[in-house]
Amino acid sequence: MKAEVWYNASMGFTLLPKGVPPGKRLFDLLLTVLAIILLSPVMLGVALFIWIKDGRPVLFNQPRPGLKGRIFTLHKFRTMSNAMDKKGRPLPDDQRLSRWGRILRGTSLDELPELFNVLLGEMSWVGPRPLLEVYLERYSPEQMRRHDVLPGITGWAQVNGRNAITWEEKFALDVWYVDHWSLWLDIKIMFMTVGVVLRGKDVNHPGDRTEGEFKGNQDSGSGSDR
Repeated sequence: MKAEVWYNASMGFTLLPKGVPPGKRLFDLLLTVLAIILLSPVMLGVALFIWIKDGRPVLFNQPRPGLKGRIFTLHKFRTMSNAMDKKGRPLPDDQRLSRWGRILRGTSLDELPELFNVLLGEMSWVGPRPLLEVYLERYSPEQMRRHDVLPGITGWAQVNGRNAITWEEKFALDVWYVDHWSLWLDIKIMFMTVGVVLRGKDVNHPGDRTEGEFKGNQDSGSGSDR
């Protein structure tokens, strides 16, 4: 399907984004401010380690579709090296993903900079994961409904299979969340997320360490959200 894309990458802070339940947004804000204060030493430590070990940039920044397909800049800690082949082209993702990067992904520490996306109103703590912009052209109308809510750091799909399920299963879970959202569901998902992260469950599809591309609705492969 042809998706309408709104570029809004530098929209700045929005207290109450249009279309977002005020209760959800206020919950996100309170929790995010507290989390940034408490986790700032951890974020500083991770940033320093990446800078010393792999150099700059420390952050991975990429345009991603958010609410109603609006494009914003997603922030994560960088987990891949800048290694190139003899022709100056980046090596395949799996070869550039370092041991340290795998640890960051396995513990979800690479996601911490997304707290600032939540603070700005571009993301929520809970919602469908923000995927690649190119995927907007590949969703069915039903799958496109995953953009009817803010994207999240974690989500219903992440606690029900994460990267070990197919894209179709993941998108069905995302749409289920859109239809059944409540503040209590968000709280439940956040508690479930703690268990998933502590167990390191479903971080990768069996045999894979990096993203499997969603090529359209004929693709039934694994659905990594990296």
